[in-house]
Amino acid sequence: MKRFIFIGYVFFWAGLSSFAQEAIVKGRVLETNSYEPIPDVGISIQGSSFNTTTDALGEFNFLQENLPQGQQILIVSKSGYITLKLPIIIQNDAPINLDPVLMEIDLREVEQQIGVISLSDNELDDDAGTSYTISGLLQASDDIFLNAAAYDFSATFFKPRGFDNANGKVLINGIEINKQYDGRPQWAAWGGLNDVQRNQEFSMGLKANDYAFGDVAGTTNIIMRASQYRKGGRVSYASSNRSYRGRVMGSYNSGLGKNGWAYSVLLSRRFGNGGFQEGTIYDANSFFASVEKNFGKNSSLNFTAFYTPNHRGKSAPITAEVEDLKGIDYNPNWGYQSGDVRNSKTKTVEEPVIMLNHFWNLSDKTSLNTNLGYQFGKIGNTRIDYGGTRLIEVDGQQAYIGGARNPYPNYYQRLPSYFLRFENPSAYDYELAYLAGREFINDGQLDWDSLYEANRIAKDSGGNSIYAIQEDRQDDTQLTLNTILNSRVNENITLNGSLSYRNLKSENFAELNDLLGGTGYLDIDYFAEGVNNTIIGDVAQSDLQNRNRIVTEGERYKYNYELNASVISGFVQGQFKYSRTDLYFAATASQTSYQRNGLFENGNFPGNLSLGKSENLSFTNFGGKAGLLYKISGRHLVDFNAGYFTKAPTLRNAFSNSRQSNATVIGLESEKIQNVDLSYIFRSPIVKARLTGYFNTIKNQTDINFFFTESAQGYKDGYAFVQEVITGIDTRKMGAELGIEAQITPTFKLKAAAAFGENVYTNNPNQYLTSDDFDILTFGDKTTKLKNYHVAGGPERAYQVGLEYRDPNFWWVGVTANYFSNAYIDVSTLRRSDAFTFDGDGQTYSDYDPEVAKTLLKQEDFGEYMLVNIVGGKSWRIKGYYVGFFATVNNILDQHYKTGGFEDSRLADYKKVQEDQNRNTPIFGNRYFFGYGTTYYANVYVRF
Repeated sequence: MKRFIFIGYVFFWAGLSSFAQEAIVKGRVLETNSYEPIPDVGISIQGSSFNTTTDALGEFNFLQENLPQGQQILIVSKSGYITLKLPIIIQNDAPINLDPVLMEIDLREVEQQIGVISLSDNELDDDAGTSYTISGLLQASDDIFLNAAAYDFSATFFKPRGFDNANGKVLINGIEINKQYDGRPQWAAWGGLNDVQRNQEFSMGLKANDYAFGDVAGTTNIIMRASQYRKGGRVSYASSNRSYRGRVMGSYNSGLGKNGWAYSVLLSRRFGNGGFQEGTIYDANSFFASVEKNFGKNSSLNFTAFYTPNHRGKSAPITAEVEDLKGIDYNPNWGYQSGDVRNSKTKTVEEPVIMLNHFWNLSDKTSLNTNLGYQFGKIGNTRIDYGGTRLIEVDGQQAYIGGARNPYPNYYQRLPSYFLRFENPSAYDYELAYLAGREFINDGQLDWDSLYEANRIAKDSGGNSIYAIQEDRQDDTQLTLNTILNSRVNENITLNGSLSYRNLKSENFAELNDLLGGTGYLDIDYFAEGVNNTIIGDVAQSDLQNRNRIVTEGERYKYNYELNASVISGFVQGQFKYSRTDLYFAATASQTSYQRNGLFENGNFPGNLSLGKSENLSFTNFGGKAGLLYKISGRHLVDFNAGYFTKAPTLRNAFSNSRQSNATVIGLESEKIQNVDLSYIFRSPIVKARLTGYFNTIKNQTDINFFFTESAQGYKDGYAFVQEVITGIDTRKMGAELGIEAQITPTFKLKAAAAFGENVYTNNPNQYLTSDDFDILTFGDKTTKLKNYHVAGGPERAYQVGLEYRDPNFWWVGVTANYFSNAYIDVSTLRRSDAFTFDGDGQTYSDYDPEVAKTLLKQEDFGEYMLVNIVGGKSWRIKGYYVGFFATVNNILDQHYKTGGFEDSRLADYKKVQEDQNRNTPIFGNRYFFGYGTTYYANVYVRF
């Protein structure tokens, strides 16, 4: 760290040595229609080493030193805009001020981007733990490698440099919208707004950003200002077999009028009874409106609001046994009810967002952007609750009877492997296994009629519903206030700074969504500890304040609590740009606080263990970063970035069992993140390339897992539903990435990309279990042996070769071949603890064989596979209208591959895992997410 600071110090003062040079070529780049400044525009002098980018005010400059003299060509370029080549004459002591330089939107590129963005809907909305990608963070970049990662690699849930969404920042109009609960952006909260998302500013990794300090996966600011949209309208229709079947969208932008007003509106709808996977219903509407008023040249006020309610059916990971019987598109969550598809596990997101943004040019060099954001609404996830009971009296004692079997068709006791679980199965066992297999193949879907029938029988006998639909709700109200300052001190130095305050109140509860024909549901925990279904004491009560309550539809039950969080943060940054060297230095600090407020008094955690306010958690964090871009020549550049910062744990990982108790995680600390990358960049009129090496470490990470296990060694027979708390997790991500493209002819472009990484755990983190059956349970040395295992999350290695043809008559086609390898399953941390080695008495299993154990604990590699994609489009201009068509076919070879998966922790000790793995078909085998087969997306549009 001291060496890094010294190097930065040397570069800082080396840069200041040329501080006083007079700029002779400068200017300001504006958008043609709105006259708004365009940041991050590339400015270069053709055939020379001189290049720079515009700042937040759209301004750029070159220094006098060594500028080529006489007639030159100034190249002005940015993705999404038509490149300009401006002739200029450079003479010493004769300043050139190009103000304004007007750039026009490249409609062909915009349409291509809008179409491809739509392909990411499924990945961005997926809430499966292994499926988070950062493709949404990369759409604003024209970097060759990042485009491959966003558009072709994302289908495999590839994560550049091993990072996911929680490691990146997403802002809209300068307001951060990552969820405080888990650090991830909720993409569904602004889904379907493709036409108004084209204007994005992206900074990869920790590179300098004008709005925020950022994070290691990059920072994206989506600009949704009415004045920033090109005047005109667009109507489009899209069809796909991935996540939705159809999408219709219409938008209109007024442009900035002479009276200083501008507005923009958008309506869209996405729909379908199922995507590639069965039963994944999709019903989403999107509404957007933005109004802006300019008060002269120095001030404007923008109001933006959007509401994108969406409802979709979820799929589930499946075992190899289920996949062999039903295929990769099988989904156990749905069945037919009265002839219609009904999915039991649905996700609903209804979170309106309102923003008020004030833009104030304090002077020609300084601007102040002040923002107020308010987000509210709900996220709901449904599932079948099959613990319904009724209260009876037995010899003066209260008892609960009822309950039901797991209704899902892929429940392990319904599959063939269950009937062959014993050694040397009989002919009758094989007959039962065969019949179970045939029944599963021929049907294998949820039987809604049987659930209603069971409730009818219970109702007729005076009982409560046995089955019901539970919705796990998260109703958030978040207020954000920030102010962002950009000031150009002189021709070389720009200062950025920001102050931000975020406050969250999150209501978390279970709501009874549907009684499935019954009259009420008894709000107790049927699985609470008891003898012969007789519950002793109060432990079964969800709320001791309302014992044995009968709940009806729309009421809260099971759990009910609030999470409160507040964050105060700020950052400062200096950017220094000279003829050969660009530097930046930035620092950040923040204060984060969390608290839980229990609204139910849980029977397992009476009094203030669950009711009322918890301990207040507080975290103070800080960080710094610096970077250097050295221009060896106009074609050869070296880019270096380094940073160190701490980061508060997420709200999700602050409480060990937040649904039931106020207990906070033991040993909870802020994460410590170190990151460094070095790039070589080559640019010529024909070839563009970037080669980057990176190294990242993150220490003190926390993770909480929830599952039922038979291997809670030391607790009775080991059967318990547990919360597994892992703290002090250290990881290392290192590797290289390459992107290169060559314009081999005016119409043909060849491109290639490659990623070569290794993402591993570097220590054995701390581990303990909690449960409503016991307090704290640890094993052996209280660690889980994760060191040198791979961190799961998509393939670590990915390679692409592609060819693109663009015809002068406005049609184009591209094909890419993409090869992937080194993707690993998410390992069971309980299996890697001493619970695997020792029996319930704390003794090593008598027949324990280290070599056999090594085989049982080997991490599964998903193998190698290749995906071939084709994309193309055509556009026409007809009397002022632009008509276009865009289509893509992914995985045209119908390649079968796994995108992720995890080991089951139900069996986690040596004897049980060995016994299960020795079966021809394991009962509790690994669960997998499978990639799509051949899919398509097609979009037609009219722009006016």
